Amino acid sequence: MSDAGSEHEAMTIGFIGLGVMGEPMCRNLARKSGRRILAFDRAPEPLARLREHGVVAARTLADLGGCAVIFMALPSGRHVEAVCDGSDGLLAAVRPGTLVVDLGTSPVDLTRSLADRFGAREVRYVDAPIARTRQAAEDGTLSIMVGASGPDFDELRPFLGALATDITHCGPVGSGQIVKILNNMVLVETVVALSEALALARRAGLDGQVLFETLQKGSADSFALRNHGMKAVLPGTFPERAFSTDYARKDLSYALALGRELGVDVLGATLADDLLRRASEAGYGDLYWPVLSRIVDPSRTGPGPGA
Repeated sequence: MSDAGSEHEAMTIGFIGLGVMGEPMCRNLARKSGRRILAFDRAPEPLARLREHGVVAARTLADLGGCAVIFMALPSGRHVEAVCDGSDGLLAAVRPGTLVVDLGTSPVDLTRSLADRFGAREVRYVDAPIARTRQAAEDGTLSIMVGASGPDFDELRPFLGALATDITHCGPVGSGQIVKILNNMVLVETVVALSEALALARRAGLDGQVLFETLQKGSADSFALRNHGMKAVLPGTFPERAFSTDYARKDLSYALALGRELGVDVLGATLADDLLRRASEAGYGDLYWPVLSRIVDPSRTGPGPGA
């Protein structure tokens, strides 16, 4: 049998997308699930690293067609659609009864459309977008928001347990994406508020460390403050290879699209999107997205990923 093989056992798990988050998730599945893992990525390096953990490389997407469960960890809805469509895509390859799972953040309308298209082939489609950091992906402590039927969620949950410590069944297909999109919307808007507060404090002569440490003791405390505020905005540290400005704006665009669809004028999200756009235009598109604080307070701008 070749690396991919011509036959797949019913208990094989497929995994597509071995990027910053996908590679550690695939590794955790290989370590903890007890299943054979067949992985596909266009880059050979993560496949080579995962081989040490028993992960088998698939040559094409069609090689995954016999897997019982197929996970996708892709950068955007556009990438998900590309993987599913076409003569060599998942829609053409998977067999009836397969469970296809989108671990990324994708538009709600695309998610529901793909669920219908896979359903016409008797294939089940689930949205299970992940939250938290690369370190959480490494540690298997992600949070996952799932949109699925009850039986599909019950079947999928043991596999998600290899990736996450918090797994929430949000409702039917599309619900996981809605919760994840709104999670990201609230997070970005909160960092905008923190950036504005810090800019005002510094202009008023107050030490930013004192401000943020004091906010942590009161009603303004939040995960965003303790992590994005204290670790990125305050020191001005915005590394590459973290969740970038351009990716954050992509996710926020899904919230704006949902607002337009539902007739809700999301003013805070619109402001946050404008700041992300300006940050990208200023050359910060590849930097960790709290770099938008440099747009809020231009006096703090500096070259590269640091302060």
